[in-house]
Amino acid sequence: MESDQNAIPAREGSLQAPTRHALDWKNPEFYSEPAVFKEMERVFDICHGCRRCFSLCNSFPTLFDAIDNSKTMELDGVAKPVYWEVVDHCYLCDMCYMSKCPYVPPHEWNVDFPHLMLRAKAIKHQKGETKLADKILSATDTVGKFAGIPIVVHAVNAVNRTSIGRMVLDKVLGVHPAAPIPTYYSHTLRSRLKGRPAATERAEQVGTTRGKVALFATCYGNRNEPELGEDLLALFEHNDIEVVIAEKENCCGMPKLELGDLDAVAKLAEVNIPALVAMIDRGYDIVAPIPSCVLMFKQELPLMFPNDPLVQKVKAHIFDPFEYLMIRHKGGKLRTDFKTPLGKVAYHVACHLRVQNIGLKTRDVLSLVPDTTVEAIERCSGHNGTYAVKTRFRDISMKIGKPVMQRVEASHYNYYASDCPMAGHQIESGLTDARPPTHPLKLLRIAYGI
Repeated sequence: MESDQNAIPAREGSLQAPTRHALDWKNPEFYSEPAVFKEMERVFDICHGCRRCFSLCNSFPTLFDAIDNSKTMELDGVAKPVYWEVVDHCYLCDMCYMSKCPYVPPHEWNVDFPHLMLRAKAIKHQKGETKLADKILSATDTVGKFAGIPIVVHAVNAVNRTSIGRMVLDKVLGVHPAAPIPTYYSHTLRSRLKGRPAATERAEQVGTTRGKVALFATCYGNRNEPELGEDLLALFEHNDIEVVIAEKENCCGMPKLELGDLDAVAKLAEVNIPALVAMIDRGYDIVAPIPSCVLMFKQELPLMFPNDPLVQKVKAHIFDPFEYLMIRHKGGKLRTDFKTPLGKVAYHVACHLRVQNIGLKTRDVLSLVPDTTVEAIERCSGHNGTYAVKTRFRDISMKIGKPVMQRVEASHYNYYASDCPMAGHQIESGLTDARPPTHPLKLLRIAYGI
């Protein structure tokens, strides 16, 4: 939590690739409110002197406006309750760390704004200040299981589509009436793919891929858009990649991480990590259709458990779907028998995909389709977990996402897409024609004609 004594000096450190320190969340000092306020004062003062991140999330405008409107026009003139407002507006996208801040490690100033915000959220949660509504919204497994009960699911979906139902959601859970909320399915992806026969004889090692994958369905992919997994299955099998469903899974933990409920994250990992390692030990790679879930296993859990070999093993064997396909393509094993051009695709690059540092693999794969142009939009949609659905933040989320929505409309697209389906629907809610997005997995399936 203090500056690294071995950090590279400022002049050299600013030229180095960002590195990340492990999250010291089991240290009692991690939950010291005086200590975290001291660190916020240090970091906020650095941010005030820089201001490169003013156009990212609303945390930075909140901080900078408070400073500019204070009597001293410096951080010492800002009341401490404003610090918590800054924390509340951070949704841990990591874009400030990965793309903007020149003072991240190995710089001697050792600024990690997202992890500082996470530490503050963890303190807030430990003090019992997390709202019940936020706990419910982040309990994706529990909510999904209840809403997906066959007798219940039709009623839930019907009520969610009515103005009265949306008013109730606003009143009870603080969900904005205009915010996009997902449909629930009782016939889940896991139930659709369970028991599929394996065909291990066709597996072939290409680069870091082994040619057969276990699909981590994710809460959203399992109960809200099961066609994501079905499209992935069709694409991978078309390319002679065996797909089976992961035998056991819980929520990846990202919604709980965003609340600062690190104990809940650890409990979910206790189920997921051994189950995924068992699949890896049987020769499978892991693939998940939601960028946030892949990021959870690639970055967040390894930073929480840096010395756990099982966590590190999953990190080494989990892939974004298009990352996997591009590795296969570079090894000459991706089929290019495309039948349908896609025309102009306005492609929003989800933040949790950008921070994986794998490049624009979705764009690269879709660009293989003849007569297809992909315009990548590398900017936040404003969705950010549950942030955009909350009445408190809805207007701000739309302001954050407006440049993306404007770029989509100005592109005169044949299709628009986002790797994050929830971000896609956020964009949809701000378009003039409200035409629905087409997920990149569906686009590639259209191109193949399968």
